[in-house]
Amino acid sequence: MEVIYDRDRLRQYRSGVPQPVGFIPTMGSLHEGHLSLIRQARKECKTVIVSIYVNPLQFGPGEDFERYPRDLERDVSLVKEAGADGVFAPTREEMLPRPSITKVTVSGLTDRLCGASRPGHFDGVATVVTKLFHLIQPDRAYFGLKDAQQVAVIQRMVEDLHMPVTIVPCPTLREPDGLAMSSRNVYLSPSERERALILNRSLEEATRRWKTGEWQRGTEAARYLRETITSEPGVELDYAEVLTYPGLEPVESFHKEEFVLAAVAARVGSTRLIDNRIWQGRE
Repeated sequence: MEVIYDRDRLRQYRSGVPQPVGFIPTMGSLHEGHLSLIRQARKECKTVIVSIYVNPLQFGPGEDFERYPRDLERDVSLVKEAGADGVFAPTREEMLPRPSITKVTVSGLTDRLCGASRPGHFDGVATVVTKLFHLIQPDRAYFGLKDAQQVAVIQRMVEDLHMPVTIVPCPTLREPDGLAMSSRNVYLSPSERERALILNRSLEEATRRWKTGEWQRGTEAARYLRETITSEPGVELDYAEVLTYPGLEPVESFHKEEFVLAAVAARVGSTRLIDNRIWQGRE
């Protein structure tokens, strides 16, 4: 497996690899969720490339860019073990050699959820993912559905700009206690981790109630999620919404939608966590 640090070498490497090429963009601090994306790409592609880059454009003021966990040696070892062929690990200067005056914006889909809570976040995501797509030219790109809004944003960007890449959404992986896998889980103290489980528990119960037909409208399910999460001491709710997917609009009736996203975000201590479920609409 080759580890590549600069764009020129990446282009040389990319020009000689077998097709199709699968790509997994990451910010490092890899966990089993990332590795599952690599394994999925390995099943479907002749070449698998992983990027490791902590993207400063997607962090807002006061967020955790400086303390975001970084361990390139460990990550490269995990990527190799999972079966990737190449790693692109550029420096900030390599990706952003000068202040950028060009950005990619996906409007509408970013008005709610994390887009509303973190202004400019998805502009940073879309801009750097576009750069990575141009550099790596993948045939397939793999994204975890833990951040379902990100998947919707990237999918729409690819469709609108006619990018020749297929976006492959992959299921959220969870710890044995049900907590969604995240690089930020390492920030949690044992007591905070216990409190964080309310996100998964509330979504599990909401899913059960949705399946039984207890609710007809998204507002009913969203109210339950808000009330349940805010009842947990030490958990500060950011949002709890139930929206169409991938359009991310309010759900008037579950009977009218093919897919529905129940999404939550909250701070537990100083750590911001997200989780969701995607429900297939009723006939």
